[in-house]
Amino acid sequence: MGFMDKLLSEGGGHSHQPTTDDYVEIDFDDFETEVMNADTRIHVAKLSSKQDVIVIKDAIYDGDIVIADLTRHSTKDRAMEHITDELKQVANEVGGDIVQKDDDQLIIAPSGVGISRKKLGH
Repeated sequence: MGFMDKLLSEGGGHSHQPTTDDYVEIDFDDFETEVMNADTRIHVAKLSSKQDVIVIKDAIYDGDIVIADLTRHSTKDRAMEHITDELKQVANEVGGDIVQKDDDQLIIAPSGVGISRKKLGH
């Protein structure tokens, strides 16, 4: 199950299947000037090769936050252990934070950003 599937399925116990009527269209043109002036950006990345690790590391060194999708890897996978260790080292080097959410996501934050281990509302 992918990231968006999980978001859509966590309806707080509702049995209602989401439809397009359940969503509000957001005009992203209104946000363009705000985004351009942002000091910190949040990136979503697929972690499927060693090249992806380099891009993620660069983003963290630049002070950005990365949510990495691990669905293509098993958490028991030796390569995944190496990648996770490498990203932990980067978070440590910049004084940031890293956490694994379930088996399919890593969230890596730069210095000055802490990642709560508690879900909101619980």
